[in-house]
Amino acid sequence: MTDARAETDARAETSVQAEIKEQQGVRTHILLVVAMALVIAVVTGASLLLVRHRLRAEIALDLSQELGHSVITFQNLQAERIGALERENSLLAELPTLKALMTSGDDLTIQDGATEFWQLSGNDLFALIDPSGRAVAVYTKGTASDSTLRRELMTLVASPEKHYLIHGSELYVCSLRPLHFGSDEDGTLLGYVVSGISIERTVRQISELTGAEATFLSGGEVVASTLSAPDQASLAAEHLLLPGAQPASSTVNLGSTRFIAAVEDLSAAATSPLSLVVLKSFEPAERSIHRIDRAVLCAGLLALLSGTALMIALSRLVTRPLEELSQSVVAFGVGDGEYRIPRYGTQEVRRLSTAFAGMREEIQQKSRALLESERLATIGRMASSVSHDLRHYLAAIYANSEFLASHRLTEQERADIFADVRTAVHGTTDMIESLLIFSRTGASIKRSPELMTTLVERAVAVVRAHPDAERVSLSVRYGDPAQTGIVADGKQIERALCNLLLNACQANRLPEAALTVTLVLEAREKEMVISVIDNGEGVPDVIRDSLFEPFVSEGKQKGTGLGLTLANCIANEHGGEVVLLSTRPGETIFQMIVARGFQPWDEKIAQHVNPQGGLIEHENVQS
Repeated sequence: MTDARAETDARAETSVQAEIKEQQGVRTHILLVVAMALVIAVVTGASLLLVRHRLRAEIALDLSQELGHSVITFQNLQAERIGALERENSLLAELPTLKALMTSGDDLTIQDGATEFWQLSGNDLFALIDPSGRAVAVYTKGTASDSTLRRELMTLVASPEKHYLIHGSELYVCSLRPLHFGSDEDGTLLGYVVSGISIERTVRQISELTGAEATFLSGGEVVASTLSAPDQASLAAEHLLLPGAQPASSTVNLGSTRFIAAVEDLSAAATSPLSLVVLKSFEPAERSIHRIDRAVLCAGLLALLSGTALMIALSRLVTRPLEELSQSVVAFGVGDGEYRIPRYGTQEVRRLSTAFAGMREEIQQKSRALLESERLATIGRMASSVSHDLRHYLAAIYANSEFLASHRLTEQERADIFADVRTAVHGTTDMIESLLIFSRTGASIKRSPELMTTLVERAVAVVRAHPDAERVSLSVRYGDPAQTGIVADGKQIERALCNLLLNACQANRLPEAALTVTLVLEAREKEMVISVIDNGEGVPDVIRDSLFEPFVSEGKQKGTGLGLTLANCIANEHGGEVVLLSTRPGETIFQMIVARGFQPWDEKIAQHVNPQGGLIEHENVQS
């Protein structure tokens, strides 16, 4: 019984552990660490996005202000440049030689003489225009003069307030000064002198002073720029940058670089439509943002690592005693009442441990008291069940012994009395053996190859010789004996079969009906199934739920109540069980199932079994 109980406890522990394994979720300290890491990651990401957004907004505002300053700087530079040109032209216009040259009236003479004045001025554009507005002498350092340039000069004469002259891909800042013979108010107009410098100088000065890129556009074409050639083409393709179609500042993408642009419309001061585009690159600001991003990410990573390490330490401090307490509960649930209970941790954990320790001690005390009461109750039931039969057997032995002492008995009478004494002795022996087997079930199981049919025949032979089997029709049905090999303790299995058959033979029966008991053996792939069928009155309802408990016997004239208990224990030790399959007046079926201990095709085991019954080799084979 001790080994059987240990095996039952082991199965219960395995079942509990399997159930806990199926139900276990995320461990608490892992959940805490992951939650903390997620919080730090979310806060770091949100901070990074917020910082980037605020920085971009601040940078865009700063660049817009810088662009405004750049436009003002351009206007100031242009005003200074135009003022210098006007002073220079004023000096040229006062030269008597230039006035004398303009009075010659000969174009070739004027052209020859104008070369000296152009070289003297050192400007990119120099022109002398007669009073009618016709350009007599035109000199440029860039492209050669043509009719287009002369028309632009005529436009400049017609609109003295204009200072920008566009010739093809060249843009000049010009100053127009009339030449008078005499005073400017009363003198005779001799013509005009025009001096101009290329805008490239101004563009480069703007770029050097403001750190911005400057581009002049006319009719969608770039006439001057500090941008690279690919960026100039991209900027020219931006039709929104045409004068009048663009707000004061906007964002444009030129190649892989993003710029903020400010547009100044100069068409009113130019001979053709003209606009100035000043651009500030976001690239330096983006580099600064990336550096700040890396700093924020490094700070977040440092916080994540340090926070994770700290949370691991704290969570283990909190959850480790909880885990040990949980293990203590599981161990107590499977019968280990000595498992250590943690006595450290937080105040709440210590209180919980103390409460569980008290609860465990109380349960153990009540369990010991319950076991003691059950033990006493079992002893009482055993004494009550055994005493009557034992007194009956002893009384029969005592009475018959007195009769044997008489000298007046015949030999036949002595033989009958001796048979009664022998029956009483056998009954007492069976009763004591049942009690011993019940107390030592599972203690010494010796397994060996057996044929189930052989064990059945032995059990049937024993039962047929039993007094309780008188007037009982006992039959057996099974198939091929060679297919009924098992590895088991033959004596134990034989004992279990005898108990099942005797239980059937001792069933109540109607006086007018003959009792029949049938044993059916069925060989399956991994187990043997033995069904014992009788035609008695059936199992009473009052004992059906406690049928396999010890010392339970209702409606029988004989027996200790251990037969079915022993049969079930033996079946359990052989990997099976005994069940009440069905019961009703006229038919009761008990079924015993035992594991075969090997597969039918296992030749190493099957070779020890004699197909005709019995053993070829009497040696133990472990299952």
